Amino acid sequence: MSGSEPLALYVHWPFCVSKCPYCDFNSHVREQVDQAAWRAAMLADLRHEAEQLPGRTLSSIFFGGGTPSLMPPETVAAVIGEAERLWGFEPGIEITLEANPSSVEAARFADLAAAGVNRVSLGLQALDDTALAFLGRAHNVAEGLAALDTAQSVFARASFDLIYARPGQTLADWEAELRRALGFGTEHLSLYQLTIEPGTRFATLFEKGELAAFDPDAAADLFEATRAITAAAGLPAYEISNHARPGAESRHNLTYWRYGDYAGIGPGAHGRRGGAATFRRKKPENWIAAVERNAHGIEREDALSRAERGVEALLMGLRLDEGVDLARIAGEPPLDLEALARIEAQGLIARQGTRLRVTAAGMPVLEAILREIVLA
Repeated sequence: MSGSEPLALYVHWPFCVSKCPYCDFNSHVREQVDQAAWRAAMLADLRHEAEQLPGRTLSSIFFGGGTPSLMPPETVAAVIGEAERLWGFEPGIEITLEANPSSVEAARFADLAAAGVNRVSLGLQALDDTALAFLGRAHNVAEGLAALDTAQSVFARASFDLIYARPGQTLADWEAELRRALGFGTEHLSLYQLTIEPGTRFATLFEKGELAAFDPDAAADLFEATRAITAAAGLPAYEISNHARPGAESRHNLTYWRYGDYAGIGPGAHGRRGGAATFRRKKPENWIAAVERNAHGIEREDALSRAERGVEALLMGLRLDEGVDLARIAGEPPLDLEALARIEAQGLIARQGTRLRVTAAGMPVLEAILREIVLA
């Protein structure tokens, strides 16, 4: 990507108020945080990134991680203000904050909006109380929908996520839940199939035989229904799991998927800039000590070869409905041309000029396609 193109900023807030069955930051549960010290460290880490990426403007900021909606609004405002001072903002910059749909967090939404956040991504995850209990969520449906109502009244833009292909869920169940979700009028939905990831509670249950893997054919049916229903409602899929009204796509995530540069600050944050991958120290205490010592929290910075950059760009870009313009990829992805031709003949991928995209028929088997066409 060009060094003059707009930049994205990812701000990772590691602290959680309770253990989460999904993330690996359970050791970061904290009752008390020295907010002044953390704010100063975040700003120092931010300034270091700005020194490495001069002359750029920001198109998006994303506050994610543990429970970023519990960040003090003054810290959020300080990061936004310093980022604008250091880089400048693109017109209509998107500033997103991830939030859990609890009443405690929803009560802070107005203050966070006043601090500069203009978009919220809400982790509803299900519209069924039994499913929420299975997923290990602390909120119920009523609390989640109340938080969504508050978010829609406070922020200019709102998105929420749902997880499907849950144990025992039928096609009719999911279609009814999805249509209900679409009735809330949000412009963006993130709809994920439940996956069993190593190190999670679900993996433990699976290993014990207490959780069965969802039937692949049934999951494919749910995937196809998801795309058809959202498209009919005016929120077509623009990425394998993300659906939006035209113009309401997540600008921040599009930077990732289009393999643009992004700066990452805070414990455990990753970044991509100038052909290098940056990795911040993961443990909060180690990160803040590094910032105090070095004025940044970087643990390592790896230069990526052209081939590595090309593979990353391909792996990210083929998730998008628009696909990848191979002529714009910074590197040169090593492709298995025979496999590419075979899969194209099957109608799972399509090529037009230098653009390569996965078709609707190919999206359910995207991971298998990538394994076939990308040479290690």
